Amino acid sequence: MHSSLVQRLSHEKALEGHQGCVNAIAWNSSGSLLISGSDDTRINIWSYSGRKLLHSIDTGHSANIFCTKFVPETSDELVVSGAGDAEVRLFNLSQLDGKGTEENAILPSALFQCHTRRVKKLAVEVGNPNVVWSASEDGTLRQHDFREGNSCPPAGSPQQECRSVLLDLRSGSKKSLTDPPKGVLALKSCDISSTRPHLILVGGSDAFARLYDRRMLPPLTSCRKKMASPPCVNYFCPMHLSDRGRSSLHLTHVTFSPNGEEVLLSYSGEHVYLMNVNPVGGNAMKYTAADVSKLTTFTPWPNGVEMRPTVSKNYPPHLAASWLEKFRILMQFAEASLREGTNYYHGIEACNEVLDGHGQVIEPALRIECLCTRAALLLKRKWKNDVHMAIRDCQSARMIDTSSVRPLYYMSEALSQLGKHKEALDFALSAQCLSPSDPKLEERVQDIKQRLAAAEAEKNNKVTNGAPRYEPRGARVLSLGDILFRSEANSDASQDGPRSEREESDYDEEMEVDFETSISGDEGRDVESNVLHGSLNLRIHRRGDSSRETASTNDSCGSPSSSSQNDKIPYQPEAVIDMKQRYVGHCNVGTDIKQASFLGQRGEYVASGSDDGRWFIWEKRTGRLIKMLLGDEAVVNCVQCHPFDCVVATSGIDNTIKIWTPNAPAPSIFAGPETANVLDAMENNERRLMNNREIILPFEILERFRMHESAECAQS
Repeated sequence: MHSSLVQRLSHEKALEGHQGCVNAIAWNSSGSLLISGSDDTRINIWSYSGRKLLHSIDTGHSANIFCTKFVPETSDELVVSGAGDAEVRLFNLSQLDGKGTEENAILPSALFQCHTRRVKKLAVEVGNPNVVWSASEDGTLRQHDFREGNSCPPAGSPQQECRSVLLDLRSGSKKSLTDPPKGVLALKSCDISSTRPHLILVGGSDAFARLYDRRMLPPLTSCRKKMASPPCVNYFCPMHLSDRGRSSLHLTHVTFSPNGEEVLLSYSGEHVYLMNVNPVGGNAMKYTAADVSKLTTFTPWPNGVEMRPTVSKNYPPHLAASWLEKFRILMQFAEASLREGTNYYHGIEACNEVLDGHGQVIEPALRIECLCTRAALLLKRKWKNDVHMAIRDCQSARMIDTSSVRPLYYMSEALSQLGKHKEALDFALSAQCLSPSDPKLEERVQDIKQRLAAAEAEKNNKVTNGAPRYEPRGARVLSLGDILFRSEANSDASQDGPRSEREESDYDEEMEVDFETSISGDEGRDVESNVLHGSLNLRIHRRGDSSRETASTNDSCGSPSSSSQNDKIPYQPEAVIDMKQRYVGHCNVGTDIKQASFLGQRGEYVASGSDDGRWFIWEKRTGRLIKMLLGDEAVVNCVQCHPFDCVVATSGIDNTIKIWTPNAPAPSIFAGPETANVLDAMENNERRLMNNREIILPFEILERFRMHESAECAQS
C-alpha cells in the first residue's frame, strides 16, 4: 500500500443496517464479505463488491455484541459472536439460504455459557475450522472445540465441568513490573499469530501484554479451581509505563503484524506502541526492574562509546553530502522553533526526519545535536509522556559522548518535571562540572535545590501536623471526584510520584459499589471536560451475595493452587520488551474496545480510532502522522483494513459502517467535510489525555460500575 494511496483515502459509502453502536467488524479471508456486531445484538453480513447487506441475524444475545468472526475454512458459512452476556454463540449461515435479509431467525449451532463476565474478543486460527478462542473480563481465555460439543452448562450451575480454560489469569494482574501477579486480569483483547499460530497474545486490565506459546501451556482445565498464572514467553510494555502502579491503566487492543514479527498495543488514556516479538539487534530491547531505575539515575560512563565517523561506504560521497546539507537545514528549523517557543510539533518532526532518515550518514556531533534539540522541544511541548521520550533521547546522546553538557542539562530538566529533584540535581551538578562558567547551569542547580528544599519542608510540615490525605471541606458533601479520582497534572509528575496508602492496599476481597446520581436544575454534563456535575451518594461494602460471578468459583476464592509454595520464594520480576515506536495525536479514554490496527498487506501503516470521531493513520517505521479522517459523529472504535485492496472499514458510536477508498482527487493529510487544522485536533486530543482523571479505585470495582451500563459505546 503506497503512501499516495493512503493520503487519497476518503469516505465512499456508509453501510446502514444496524440499530446501535457497531462494536466489531471483520473481513473474511478473501475480502469478499464483511461481518459486524452491534449493541442491537445482531450480526450483519455485508457484500464487499456490492456494498450491501446480505444477512442480518438476530443472535439471541441479551447484551451488546463486542466481537464477531468468520470461522476459517468453512466456506464462510460459520460465524461466531461474543457479547456482554458472557456467551459465545456459533451460527451456520447455510440455514439462511434462500431467505431474505428480514428472515433471520436461526438458532445457534453452538452455545457456550462458561464465562462469567463479558466476552470482549474472539480469535481464530488460520486454516482451523474447529476451534475458536474467547477472552473475557472474568480473567480466562477459553478454547472452544466444536468437535467436542456444541454447548456447555451456564457458569455456576452444579453440573458444570466445562474444561475449556486455556489461560487462567484470575491471579495474573500486575500493578507494576516489580509487583507479583495476584489480582484478576480482566482480558480485553487477544490475537493469534497468522504465521506462527501456536503464539497467542493477550491484553487486559494492566499495563502488560503477554505472549504465550500454546504448545507450552498445561492441559485445558475447568474454572472450578483457580490456577496459578502460567509462565509466558514475553511481556510487552513501554518502560515508562511499567512502574506506574495505576489501577486504571489498561490495554484496549493487542494485535500481531501481518508477518508476526511485531505487536501493536493500544492503551486507555495513553498512546499506541509498537514492539518487536523477538528482541534482537538494535531495534528492540528487553529491560528489567533495575534498568527502569538506571534510566533516571546518574552514572558516570566511559567517554566516546560511539564517537566515530558513521558515514557508510555504500553511499557515494556526493549523495551523503546532499543528505547532510538537508539535515542541517532541518536542524536550523528545529533550533529556531526552540528559540522562538513556537511550532514545537513541526520542530520535533524536523528532528524525526533527520534521525529516521538515512542514519548511516549522520555524524556523531549532528546526531547529538538532533537528539538534544528534540528532547528540549519535547520538554517544551509537554504532551503526554513527552518527558519520558526526552529522557530516552538524552540517554542516547550520552551514549555517543558523555562529555557533552546538553544531554545532562535536559535530563535534569526532564527529571524535575517528573518530580525527581534529587536525581535531577545529580545530572545538573555533573553538567556544571563540565562547564563551571555557564550561568545557565548555575541557575539550574539553584532552582533544583530550591525545589528540593520546598518539597522537604512540605513533607516535614505534613508529618508534624498529621495532615490527612483530603483537606476538611466543612459541611459540603464529598463529590464523586473527591472519592474516586485524583487529578493528573499537566506533567507526568503525579504518575511517577509516591503512591498513596489507598493505592498500595491490595483489595484482595471482592467488593461492590451501590450508587445513586441525581441531575437537576443547573446541574448537567460539561461536554468539554467530560465530567458529570451532580450529587452522588456512595456506599462501599464487602460483597455478601451469591451471584453468577462467584458461584462458578466457590472453590477458588482463596489463593491459587501451589500458592503456599510460591509464597516462600521471593518474586523475581520478568524481563519485559520495550517499545520501538510511539503513535500520538488520537485520544483513547472513552471506550475500552478501541482498536489499533496494521494497514497494508505488509503492515506498513498503523491506524487507530479516536474519541473525537476521527481516525488516524501513521507511518509505522517513523511514527509520522500521514492521514486523519473524520469517521463518526462521536467516537471511532474499530479500524479494519481489507486483506488485499487499499480499502478500510471503520465503525464506532454511529449505527453505520464507513467504507474508505483512495478516490480523493489529490493526496492530503486530512479528509472530511470540515477544513480542520490537523495540529489543533491533535493538541485537543492530547489535552483530553492529560486532563483524563485517573481512577484510584481498583479496576475490578470500576468494572462493577460498567456492568450496570446499557451500552459499551456510551462509556466515558
